[in-house]
This record gives sequence, C-alpha cells and structure tokens, in this order.
Amino acid sequence: MPTRIILAEDDSVIRMDLREELQRQGYLVVGDVGDGQSAINLARELRPDLVIMDIRMPELDGIEAARALTSERLAPVVLLTAFSDDELIERAREAGVVNYITKPLRQSDLKPAIEIALARFQEFREIESQVKTLEDQLATRKVVEKAKGVLMEKYKLTEQEAFRRIQKLSMNNRKSMREVAEAILLAEEVNQNQ
Repeated sequence: MPTRIILAEDDSVIRMDLREELQRQGYLVVGDVGDGQSAINLARELRPDLVIMDIRMPELDGIEAARALTSERLAPVVLLTAFSDDELIERAREAGVVNYITKPLRQSDLKPAIEIALARFQEFREIESQVKTLEDQLATRKVVEKAKGVLMEKYKLTEQEAFRRIQKLSMNNRKSMREVAEAILLAEEVNQNQ
C-alpha cells in the first residue's frame, strides 16, 4: 500500500509540481492545501502517513502546524522551504519536525527525506508504546505491593504468601493482578471508613 501524503504549500504551481513528482515516485497524495490550518484539519480527517509542508503560509505557518500535528500524533512532518536560517531550524526542531528540505527541491531529495521521516516516526511510536507499557507495569507493581502489605498486616502472612494469594485470586477470578490488588485496597479503605 503506497504511503499516503498531504501537501501544504501556498504556491499552487509548486504544489502541483510536487504532487506530480510524489505520484511519479509511487506515493499517494491524498490531499493538498494552501495553508497550515487547512493542513491540520485535513490531517485530522484523513490520517495520512506523512505531511509535507512549506513554512511560510497564510493562516498558520508550517512550523506551528507541525507542532499541532506532532502534539496530536497525527503524522510526521517534513518541511519543504526556501528558508534555512538557524531560528527556523530551531523552531522546527522544537515543533517535532522529522525532516527539513530546502528549496530549490531536487527530485532525488524527496524519497530519502520521506523514508527517513517515516522510519523515525515509527521508532518514536514504538518507544512511546514501550514507555506506556513500562509505566503500566510500574503502576501495577506499586498497587500489588500495597495490596501485599495490607494482606500481610491483616492476615499475618509473609510477603510470598500475600503475593501467592493475590496471584491465586487473579487466576480464580480471571482478573489481572492489578485488578485484584485494587479490589483489596478498596475493600481495606471501605473497612477503615466504617
């Protein structure tokens, strides 16, 4: 399945030429717009694989549009611009832009920029997923530790016995250990409030 791309360029001639070149290289241009706000709206609607946009556009510049796309995790952004001063590069970096191409565009620059941007975005998503998994595991461990402490105190169990009890309740009730631990803590809280 071809990579789905949205173009955001205020110059309609450049936009048309870029669309043709992307299609020639095997990419699918699912939409093109002339300003940053329209790029955001279209990306929200179409969920493209990538957005290529100019920096200097009406309504909302490409860097601010990229910031929104990045923060919403809609799509990676490649900036295509005639400007390469340090301030713009720094703003683009801070906005989460994954690649930056300067005009005049050489056709041979497109494919590497796109493929690297897609790869970096995929790596970012994988890292983000790993972080979420680790955060969930840590939260589970904290809850299970608290529940073990409650069981150890209430029933005079060893740490291992308390853990086994939570584990057994988890298996018998087909609930995660976290759910069982949360139930134990909730029951203890209710008992203390009575």
